[in-house]
Amino acid sequence: MASPADRTLGLDLAALEAITEAIESGAGLPEVVRAAARTLEASLVLLDRTGAVLAVAARSPADERSLLDSAQGVETIELRVADAPVGRLRMRARGEPGPALVRLVTTLVASELERVRAPARASQEASTAFLHAVLDRELDDAEAIVARARDLGVDVTAGASVLVARARAHGPTDEGWRARVLASAERGARAVVPTAIAAPPRHESGAAEAVVLVAGGDDALARRAAEGVLRELQESLPGQSLAVGRSRVAIDPLDLHRAGNEALLAVNVAQGGEDQPLLAFEQTGAYRLLLSAMSEDPGELQRFYAETVEPLVAYDRQYETELVRTVEAFLDNDGNVAGTAQKLFTHRHTIRYRLERVRELSGLDVGSTDGREKLSLGLKAMRVLGVAAPGGPATEPGAGAGRVPRR
Repeated sequence: MASPADRTLGLDLAALEAITEAIESGAGLPEVVRAAARTLEASLVLLDRTGAVLAVAARSPADERSLLDSAQGVETIELRVADAPVGRLRMRARGEPGPALVRLVTTLVASELERVRAPARASQEASTAFLHAVLDRELDDAEAIVARARDLGVDVTAGASVLVARARAHGPTDEGWRARVLASAERGARAVVPTAIAAPPRHESGAAEAVVLVAGGDDALARRAAEGVLRELQESLPGQSLAVGRSRVAIDPLDLHRAGNEALLAVNVAQGGEDQPLLAFEQTGAYRLLLSAMSEDPGELQRFYAETVEPLVAYDRQYETELVRTVEAFLDNDGNVAGTAQKLFTHRHTIRYRLERVRELSGLDVGSTDGREKLSLGLKAMRVLGVAAPGGPATEPGAGAGRVPRR
């Protein structure tokens, strides 16, 4: 007569057979997870490394919501292959599956997840390497750019545009935050242009950023792709500060480097605006004159910013004042104190006091044409350099003062 342990082992092996059959038949992750749920007598949700839901095996919509919300009684198991994290499995067990069985099932699920997602990850790595090489001018041969792009399924012979999407969090973020921004930006662009590819920036900052290449010589198509990126970011990342910059179409593949700088300048300007999170390079106005300084001699632009507006930014951050905002409003109102006070809901005497403080800190008098011109250019340099004005998410710990590394 078989012992209880032998009978339990037999039941476990029979249950595991459904998982192996789902894997061998190529039925897909949803069927593998459903088989795993039956084996473990549990409700399961499978997530990838970014936190995106890949498969659900729950008893009801309410059960699914509680799994997604990590409610009480839900266990989160990290899935690893060769000690590298590949995803997570959230589980609410109805019975008491043994630790050995749980480990065996999760190992099978992790291996299948890695097998299914590995080609996409390899494609992402290839796209990232290509975009970095083009935007950093490591590829300086037009035919080589066209050939590398073709290998990725992207045809740039008719031209291409570059988008830069940026998100700034207003609170703590999880480990997969940057990856979700990248995935959302790529998903939004591909809804319009299926061959669009995306990459993270070469250097991380306080913000999460994605660079997107949209093939084609149609400016209207690139605009719709940018709108798709912003819409997807808004749906995926509610409550965060979002900005998208769009370049002009680069007909010559060698101009993609220039297009990358245009998109970066546009997103830097857009992030400082309140009502225009999506901005094309053509809409940046006088900021366009500073593009060459940003890309060719950012040090000179940084020095001009340091000599004009940076003391005001530092003072605002230290004392939580609004000198920068006051100067912006004063210049927008053509130097009219009453109009500035009305816009900021502040007394005229307060505006005059702040402007005097501006003169003391910067040495620039807003009452003179020269002083106003230098302060106006200093504010533009601040935007072009990607320095967020005080009072926004850039003031939060870990935000790197809003500064965006320049390529």
